[in-house]
This record gives sequence, C-alpha cells and structure tokens, in this order.
Amino acid sequence: MNNGHEISDSARAMHAEPAPVTVIGLGLMGQALAGAFLRAGHPTTVWNRTASKADRLVAEGARLAPTAGDALRAGPLAVVCLTDYAAVRELLGANEDALAGTTLVNLTSGDSAQAREAARWAKKLGARYLDGAIMAIPSAIGTADAVVLHSGPAPDFAAHEPTLAALGTVTHLGTDHGLAALYDVAGLAMMWSVLNAWLQGTALLRTAGVDAAAYAPFARQIAAGVAEWLPGYAEQIDGGSFPAEVSALETDARAMAHMVEESEAAGVNAELPRLIQSMAARAIAAGHGAEQYPVLIEEFSRPGVPDTGQ
Repeated sequence: MNNGHEISDSARAMHAEPAPVTVIGLGLMGQALAGAFLRAGHPTTVWNRTASKADRLVAEGARLAPTAGDALRAGPLAVVCLTDYAAVRELLGANEDALAGTTLVNLTSGDSAQAREAARWAKKLGARYLDGAIMAIPSAIGTADAVVLHSGPAPDFAAHEPTLAALGTVTHLGTDHGLAALYDVAGLAMMWSVLNAWLQGTALLRTAGVDAAAYAPFARQIAAGVAEWLPGYAEQIDGGSFPAEVSALETDARAMAHMVEESEAAGVNAELPRLIQSMAARAIAAGHGAEQYPVLIEEFSRPGVPDTGQ
C-alpha cells in the first residue's frame, strides 16, 4: 500500500540523475556520440589515442581520462567506436583488469562473426557486451533520424536504454550479438539496390535528353510504391508459398528482357538487369515461372559463383 512516502518507478526515473557514460574513440562519429551524451546531461568521460581530439568535448564539459583503463573505470557503461574490431581487441585487451563489471557497447563497424567472437571474448573478461550498428551520419547523432541498432542480452540493453537513447532512435534486435551487423549490411543492400536502380533508369533517360532532376520525382514515387509491397511479400517468403497475385515471374522475365534490350540499344550498361534476368531464368528453369517475384528468395539464398576477377 502506498502510504505517501513511497515513490513509483516512473517518478524515480523522472528525477534520476543522468547516468555517467564513457566514450572511447573520438573520430568524427565518436565525437558525435560523446557530444550527444553531453547535450543530454550525462557526465561523459572520453579517451582517444590522440588526446587533442577531445579538446572541443572537454570545453563542452567532458572529462578526458588519462588512460583507456581510467576511462573504462569511470562508470558502468562504455561506448566504443574505433576503426575495426582488431583495434577494439588490441586496446581493450591491454586493459583487461578494467573490464570486469563494465557493459561494453561496441559501435565499431564489422561483421556478424566478429561481433559474436567479441561477445565471447568480453564475457571471459567479466564484461557485459552489446554489439551495435549506427545507421546515420555524425551530424544526425542525437536526433530521432539517427537509428542505432543493438543486439545482445535484453536485460543489458534495458539497463542502459535511457542513456543510449541520447544517441537517437535506439532499437534492440535480439539476443544474437551478430544481428546488428547483419541488419547493417541488409540496410546497405537495400540502399545500394535502390540507388543502383535509379542510376540505371537515369542512364537510360539521359539518352533521350531527360535529366536526373526530372526523373527523380517519378523514381521516388515508384520506390515508395514498391516499398508498400514488402509486408505482403514477406508473408509469402515466411510462409514458403508464392501465389501469383500480381504477376507471374515468367511475365516479369519478359519485362527484364525488354530492359536489357533497351539498355543495349541505347548504349547503356546492361550488367545489372542481365544479372537479375539470369537469376529469374534459373528460377523459371527450376519450375517457378508461374509463381510471384518473391520466389527469387531461393536464388538470393544460395551461394553465387565466386568472382575470379577475370
């Protein structure tokens, strides 16, 4: 029973002092991370091999630790953003005695295997570990436009989510430490595919005197329309059934052939449409011509032919 002296968890959270945080690595992104924590009121300790990179942050209120070990001991949460995972292991491995009980949030770019191995390594040293991926440019950090992905034990993320939220829109993907890295490259695949498709269309239209600025609004409308298909297509992929509700793959293949022919006739590079055409041809040969486009997931899910560089 509340007797008037008890304080609810939500009220306690509202009046709690901002938690301390350490940022190790002060490249452009690391400086942006530390700056966002400072603006949110978190006592922020920083360390970088080149100490002068901390000057602006120190002027804004950060504390510069004399050593990486001192930085790790400054609080329960350390955000690491270095050039690669080898640099993380080298630096933190030289300060093993400071890692016990620390929660490491590694926002260094790498692959899923490196993330899982780093998690095993950190656990042996007594540290909690979250892997992460930043889907934003430095200037967006600290705003809702900055998406920061995290993977690892949910309780470790929940314990520090209020602090990490200073960086932008933070998301926990699951307990597998490799998920953030996988989402990162999946996002890059989406980004480059959209841009490459736009460049292909732009190259075609330029042969008729249409400039990129004129084509861009139409391309944007098409891209937004295609994005609306994704939830329904995802249901087909997850269910393993691909009824041709819109068009059959063999119909799409005829349009692909037309794109290749149009590109070649216009003197435009046709490698990209030829690649997709060849994947569709294999799926049709395997008996999937009457199914809908997402059936190509089978082609995307198998290893390709190694590029020999010849």
